[in-house]
Amino acid sequence: MTTDPYLSTDELTKSYGDVTALDSVTLEIPGTAVTGLVGPNGSGKTTLLELLLGVERPTLGTVEYGGPEAVRRFGYLPQRPTFRPGFTVAETAAFYAGLVDDDPDRLLDAVGLEAVADRPVTGLSGGMTRLLGIAQALAGDPPVVVLDEPASGLDPAMSERVFDAVESIAAEGRAVVLSSHDLPLVERTADRLVVLESGRLRETGSPESLRERTGGPLQETFTSLLAGESGVVTAGGDR
Repeated sequence: MTTDPYLSTDELTKSYGDVTALDSVTLEIPGTAVTGLVGPNGSGKTTLLELLLGVERPTLGTVEYGGPEAVRRFGYLPQRPTFRPGFTVAETAAFYAGLVDDDPDRLLDAVGLEAVADRPVTGLSGGMTRLLGIAQALAGDPPVVVLDEPASGLDPAMSERVFDAVESIAAEGRAVVLSSHDLPLVERTADRLVVLESGRLRETGSPESLRERTGGPLQETFTSLLAGESGVVTAGGDR
């Protein structure tokens, strides 16, 4: 794992009218690692992901890309990926691979969907649809892959399978940034956590360092951090 940042933000702020969705967030996203964003609903996780991707422009502050140059810097899995009806899994992968001169078989193999290549996308389960979404996010071999709630609404077995894919793509040398409410799987998978509350950065650090601080598993740690009175903590080392 490289600790060199692939992405960094400085005082990143996003407002919608009188509502501040993200407030003065400064952090670094290390390369070849999994960074997990955790926090309550409305804490700013999706807003932060969209700002990192450049889908949204910040009201204040900056986002800097420091990863390797590539045909496609970012891959993205939205919360609810959708694909054009009437196409098979293989045809869908071929479409996205063709946009960036990639190998569709490589994409399907990366997420374990080669056995259902001939299945219509409309016949996929929710979990397999997410895996296909991750496959399209890998097209062009982007250095940064951003996943918004990749296991939301899935049964435990499929959630495990999705997070196994996350670990595999990070192990191949990518920075993976994901938001999730599945805290046990995040604890197992993430190298670093970013805790958000009400649009502000509350804490960053490895799962181990956060457990040590509060003396419990991540579910208890997360609750303790948000209930504590330590104030806002900016990135700058595991605390």
